[in-house]
Amino acid sequence: MSTTQSERLRELLEPLVKSQGLDLEEIVVESVGRKRVLRVVVDSDTGADLDQIADVSRALSAKLDETDAMGQGAYDLEVGTPGAERLLEEHRHFARAVDRLVRFQLAEDGELVARILTVDDEGLDLEVPGVKGRKATTRRLLFPEIIRARVQVEFNRKDKKDMTEEEEA
Repeated sequence: MSTTQSERLRELLEPLVKSQGLDLEEIVVESVGRKRVLRVVVDSDTGADLDQIADVSRALSAKLDETDAMGQGAYDLEVGTPGAERLLEEHRHFARAVDRLVRFQLAEDGELVARILTVDDEGLDLEVPGVKGRKATTRRLLFPEIIRARVQVEFNRKDKKDMTEEEEA
């Protein structure tokens, strides 16, 4: 049984990432000109700050230097987080997106944009924004109904703590 380079790298690097209190979300090896780039995406329930990213980057670099996992050619190591408009694929991704606005591609109902209120083992409770002055409604969505989900960037959303009682009602 053959394993891909990404799978071998995951086996090598995931324990190091876990030891730093982070989850290994993605590994991508790309050719950029004459160099290769190893992109490692990490995250946690509380996010990853720059110090954590730097620590895990040093640990991964040291591990890669002591093995031949990347072969003999030159490569750059880039370690980062998933980004603002992340794709939600695993249960933990949905749990980390509570209170975020998400665009869902659904198996039967087309597309839906809604805010995740809660997540459990079966699915999500959502707040669907009202249209044309109507109040928001709630909806239950089960995981098998979701084909694709991506967090949406919101530039003008008020935090609950900044809202007045009248705005919250």
